[in-house]
Amino acid sequence: MKGVVFTEFLEMVEQKFSADMVDDIIDAADLPSGGAYTAVGTYSHEEIVALVVALSKRTGAQIPDLLGTFGRYLFGRFAVTYPDLVDRSLGAFGFLAGIEDVIHAEVRKLYPDAQLPTFEVERHDEKELVLIYKSIRHFEDLAEGLIHGCLMHFGERVSVVRQTQGDGIDRAERFILTREG
Repeated sequence: MKGVVFTEFLEMVEQKFSADMVDDIIDAADLPSGGAYTAVGTYSHEEIVALVVALSKRTGAQIPDLLGTFGRYLFGRFAVTYPDLVDRSLGAFGFLAGIEDVIHAEVRKLYPDAQLPTFEVERHDEKELVLIYKSIRHFEDLAEGLIHGCLMHFGERVSVVRQTQGDGIDRAERFILTREG
């Protein structure tokens, strides 16, 4: 997993809680990296899991809620850091429908070793967008947070329904986004 995810997570923890909380969760997680991350480095996804678990234990917040909050935060950071990739003229549906062909293609140019999830577009029209999320890491809650962050960024009123498909290694999440009104 790319280090930018780790550095942004720790920034979010510092903003929402404190610098002491960052130190506490790094110590509690007993990380192989020691919690020293660079944005361009690559680290085991198990380290982010350990950090989220440690934060959950210290705050009492549920892990899915923490990952969703992080996803919303992370999209906001991506919009600031990579404004050329977050083209406002596309709107939320256009942006989300282009994740594989546009966003992930650009990410692979910047980080050729990145192991990205996939977002398959099952349906895309004016009123509805259906995305199938697949990842060996199963960060569905983070993906849902990123989707909500995108909707907030574009200021669009859209309902999001999530359905689990399959189980085990073949599990996928189906996100049904429907425009309100």
